[in-house]
Amino acid sequence: MELQGIRDRITAIRSKREALIRLLEQPDLGTLRIDVNQAIEEMDDLLEEFDRTFLVG
Repeated sequence: MELQGIRDRITAIRSKREALIRLLEQPDLGTLRIDVNQAIEEMDDLLEEFDRTFLVG
């Protein structure tokens, strides 16, 4: 996969992260809140790793 293709996918992931943050604000989320938090944490790890790999250096 070309670097630009990877960057496009990362941009899409960043935008979906914002949707998860909005979902987390819902008061009736119940136990799904745990899964949403986990998804956000994993996305943050992925985005951080991408930045370290492709933007620093």
